[in-house]
Amino acid sequence: MTNTNTLPKYSSGVLVMLPLIYVGWADGILSPRESEIILSKIKEYPFISTIEKTQIKSWSDPGTPPSEELFYEWKNILLDHCKHSKNSAKESLIESGLLLAKSCDDCEDPTYWASAKTKEVLNDLQKELGIANVELQSHLLDQEEEILNSDFDVDVMLKILDGDLHEFKSKVKTLLSYPEFKIKKIPEKETYRAQILKWCIALAEQDLGSLSYPKEYGGEDNMYKYIALFETLGHHDLSLAIKFGVHFGLFGGSVLALGTKRHHDKYLKDIGEMKLPGCFAMTETGHGSNVRGLQTTAVYLKEEQMFEINTPTFEDGKEYIGNALDSKMATVFAQLIINGVQHGVHAFLVPLRNEEHSLYRGIKVEDCGYKLGLNGVDNGRIWFDKVKIPKENLLNKFGDIDKKGEYQSSIQNPSKRFFTMLGTLVGGRVCVPKAGLSATKNGLTIAIKHALKRRQFSTTDQNQETLLLDYPSHQMRLMPLLAKTYALDIALSKLAKSYVVNLGKDMRQVEGLAAGLKSYATWFTTEALQECREACGGKGYLEENRFADLKADTDIFTTFEGDNTVLMQLVAKGVLSNFSREFHDEGFIAVLKMLSSQWTTSVLEKNPIAKRNDSSKHLLSSHFQLAAFRFRERKLLYSLSARMRAYIKQKMNSTEAFLNCQNHALTLAEAHIERYVLESFVEQVKSTQDVASKNMLKNLCRLYALSTINKHKGFYLENEYVSPQKTKAIRRLNIQLCSEVRKQALPLVQAFGIPDELILAQIAK
Repeated sequence: MTNTNTLPKYSSGVLVMLPLIYVGWADGILSPRESEIILSKIKEYPFISTIEKTQIKSWSDPGTPPSEELFYEWKNILLDHCKHSKNSAKESLIESGLLLAKSCDDCEDPTYWASAKTKEVLNDLQKELGIANVELQSHLLDQEEEILNSDFDVDVMLKILDGDLHEFKSKVKTLLSYPEFKIKKIPEKETYRAQILKWCIALAEQDLGSLSYPKEYGGEDNMYKYIALFETLGHHDLSLAIKFGVHFGLFGGSVLALGTKRHHDKYLKDIGEMKLPGCFAMTETGHGSNVRGLQTTAVYLKEEQMFEINTPTFEDGKEYIGNALDSKMATVFAQLIINGVQHGVHAFLVPLRNEEHSLYRGIKVEDCGYKLGLNGVDNGRIWFDKVKIPKENLLNKFGDIDKKGEYQSSIQNPSKRFFTMLGTLVGGRVCVPKAGLSATKNGLTIAIKHALKRRQFSTTDQNQETLLLDYPSHQMRLMPLLAKTYALDIALSKLAKSYVVNLGKDMRQVEGLAAGLKSYATWFTTEALQECREACGGKGYLEENRFADLKADTDIFTTFEGDNTVLMQLVAKGVLSNFSREFHDEGFIAVLKMLSSQWTTSVLEKNPIAKRNDSSKHLLSSHFQLAAFRFRERKLLYSLSARMRAYIKQKMNSTEAFLNCQNHALTLAEAHIERYVLESFVEQVKSTQDVASKNMLKNLCRLYALSTINKHKGFYLENEYVSPQKTKAIRRLNIQLCSEVRKQALPLVQAFGIPDELILAQIAK
């Protein structure tokens, strides 16, 4: 029974209602409907006095939630009851309330609380509130709740991750495990490049280069398979993945997406068989990510029906072009000029070398030399000095020149035309993070297998030393990375499906997600591989254990296919404009006004009870986790729009206003992508049929969510979304989840399905 000496001076009629009121607030903010039910019902209860009804009414007002002190006072009363009641584990809320009322020092007539009629009417109230069959102890004492720890079938989990392309990916992994594809350390770049070229040709001979091309050109018209292939190459030598992607993806993809039938008929079959090696010449030394500002020109010579491609200055040369030394042709992006009028950036096919592999006149190519990584890729710089090409070499899907020498386009707006053209090439931003994540999986596999073999120090008097992965600090280093890898794998697969489904349609939303996920995932690859290397100590520093190559080869992923910081600014602009309009003054101001008027109250509402609910049941629920992620995104969106609106009111143009809020915008972009990743993970958990796999994914999802919330705890505390006590509970749960996930660490990395021939590290054998 309850130890009444520890209770505050609450009367019996108040105590009988306390469990219901506590749970009503603890599960979330008490709704007006719930309040109305409570107040209408207690009016009829003869066992609750007028004074007690007034007290209960004050506690049941949704507009004035209980203070933090009062809430914890309730909780302590109920916890104390559970500790002293012999049958509390089986007590319903009503039974607990009746026992509290009966045990009260001021109870004048205990028969009220033993009456079947009293229990019946209170049970009716509980049912109307929608919280029937809730046991008080299970609600209160779940801090020590056992987190699901189910063994799962590795093959089933692998098939979940691989999706529909499991069989195809398995075949590619088998191919890459053959002796002909044995990964070698080749220090001298020319020899290394020759090996990578040989492998590319071998893949083309297996009909893998043309996967995304139409069937009439030797392909399968299957972009989804191409993405899966590129992802799988990320487990092998990343120089192979990049050279393969440059030729078949960027060069061949530009001919397919920006050209028309005349280009497809003439070039695609040879590109797919790698008989016509090509490169993708967009970036310029002096302009970087500013594609619109490219300075290379393509002047139309009407009399000759030719274009003259020219690089005005040394700084306007095409920079860091992959496959530059092996290519016979390049897709060159240049400003189209007709009769002195500039029509914006267009793509042109420019032959670079003849059959003897000698450069044509007016073309200069220089080797970029040794790089931090990817030295199997022949990056070079290219300049053009008045190089003439036929009119037909304009990739004319979105812009052409008629017989009169006049410019024509089905898209009249130059800005829309530019973004439509670039939108067709977004596939690179879908592929790159998937290959990077494959490298991350390799690194995690090596680090976790090493930590399951390597012992260090002893925690007992016995001679047996402790496994690295049994140290909580080591679990905290690696298990959140493992959970985030699963989260990103699921989110990137969802993105890939969206990209393939929307090919040929409006790609703006997919472009925004691709830019954001590419940035978020490749930054994670860099972070995760460094942590994995450190977790392996000096062994991780040895070249034989792969981290040197994995780190060096993926480092560039954060700045190619778009610099991550620049891409995340585009994501923020997309969020601000609701992915639906260009970023210009009038339209943008309208968006800001809409945001500030509609979101001021609804988005910033904070649940005063939820912020201090630190029960495991609450914190482990996807409802809380999704709400926290969404709150962060929306709060940042609102505050950014309010700041920018203030700047614009001061007569500052939108570009300057955005620049002043640049760091704020980057944080918003991160929150937007993190929300998408978590939503994707939760969807996957819900849709998984296999129970054991579902339980394992649920734990990983929880760990990703709570470790991310913990990382941003400063934001949540500053905005009073959580209490300090709640952040401490989240930290404790993170430690507990890491311990649980550690038990399944080996099968979780085995579920990546990486053959030993593609892992290679000595410490992982």
